[in-house]
Amino acid sequence: MRIRILCVGRLKDGPERELVDDYLARALKTGKQLGYRSVEEIEIASGSMQDEGERLLVKHAKGILVRLDERGEAWTSHDLSKRLARWRDAGEEAADLVIGGADGTSAAVASKARHTISFGPQTWPHRLVRVMLAEQVYRALSIEAGSPYHRE
Repeated sequence: MRIRILCVGRLKDGPERELVDDYLARALKTGKQLGYRSVEEIEIASGSMQDEGERLLVKHAKGILVRLDERGEAWTSHDLSKRLARWRDAGEEAADLVIGGADGTSAAVASKARHTISFGPQTWPHRLVRVMLAEQVYRALSIEAGSPYHRE
């Protein structure tokens, strides 16, 4: 199974870019040992919410679609870890985690999403959400691997 973070906009060079790249590289290394084919980020060009939604759905194509929204469910790191493992074991092609644009995601993306999750009711800067999501993917895979990275 592939794990992909699909996001609207381009994250420029800087500390957030470095953190996202670092967490995704760590997640890929850990994930390969667990049977995940890839862990990657795919950036979609900004535009109208409808255009962004169409581009996101073209990139999604198959697998599980999970979108981030402040009104979504609050999953623990263990929840994400268990779900990723379950989806992989069920033969899903991909788990796509979607970060929408400034106005969120289109109705088309919302209707295709199997799950909507949240990092809480606060509004977070887009670039920090990318860092937080990349870290949570790494943490979820570390939990499955039994790594000491996630301490309870």
